[in-house]
Amino acid sequence: MGSFGAQTTADEVLADKDLRGRTAFVTGGYSGLGRETARAMAARGAHVIIAGRDAGKAEAAAQELRETVPGAQVDAITCDLASLASVRACGEEARSRFDRIDLLINNAGVMACPHGETADGFEMQFGTNHLGHFVLTKELMPLVEKAAAAGSDTRIVNLSSRAHFMDRVHLDDPNFRNRDYNSWLSYGQSKTANVLFTVGLQQRFGDKGITAVAVHPGGIQTNLGRHMTEEDRAFMRSRMKARSDEEMLAAFKTIPQGAATTCFAATDPELQGRGGVYCEDCHVAKVDDENPTEGVRSYALDPATADALWSLSEELTGTRFSA
Repeated sequence: MGSFGAQTTADEVLADKDLRGRTAFVTGGYSGLGRETARAMAARGAHVIIAGRDAGKAEAAAQELRETVPGAQVDAITCDLASLASVRACGEEARSRFDRIDLLINNAGVMACPHGETADGFEMQFGTNHLGHFVLTKELMPLVEKAAAAGSDTRIVNLSSRAHFMDRVHLDDPNFRNRDYNSWLSYGQSKTANVLFTVGLQQRFGDKGITAVAVHPGGIQTNLGRHMTEEDRAFMRSRMKARSDEEMLAAFKTIPQGAATTCFAATDPELQGRGGVYCEDCHVAKVDDENPTEGVRSYALDPATADALWSLSEELTGTRFSA
């Protein structure tokens, strides 16, 4: 899979890729990693759809890309992942406006936020990071399947995180009804759910030519960390064994480096048909239940747990994927 690594940028991953004729749908595409992913893919000829909860910001980002990236074809669409009504409205609008989706990049999310609930009463991080994307993927699947049926190398990329090390999915209490809320355990649970959702997608849609891949982008300073308190930063410093915020930030990737593994997962030819995996630093991570700095935990790739989470997600959202 080449010589890509932790310092590789999105442009370097896509340097030899021709994405003309392909459509990429990127949630959270107007800021941070999503915006860089959208820009890099548009620069290689992809038709990019930027989805975000703030319609004005999404359209402004799309307009800026149209103005700054030669020949860019970029559209915007509104989607608030913390509201299933908004997610379903986005799906309906997307099916009416767009012909296909070759690359579905489930990038958006919230991190370590105070306790709160989505519009539908789900714990905010589990509800937004997992359930919102679960329903959105179902809504967009007709467009994804259409691309796959046409012979496209079709991918679904779910942004997870090394934070999945922090906790498993609590299938008996995903919404913290019967346990004390902890913002980091909640985030870790949601990131484990992103990997398990990837496994479930591959099990159900791999034979239709759809490859599902989970991604750890690396530590990056973006607005994802806007809810972090000094206590949260101290927790992160301790996990990274950093003595100061400056030392911690020095170990972070740049945004172009952070978007690289997403672009790798979406386009690397050796990953075609090889889904249900977790990538970091532009390679497929090995299963490792002990290493504190790399790998993927076995519980995040467990097929039985993936099935159980899929069934729970259907029950909670009232959503059923077509066979």
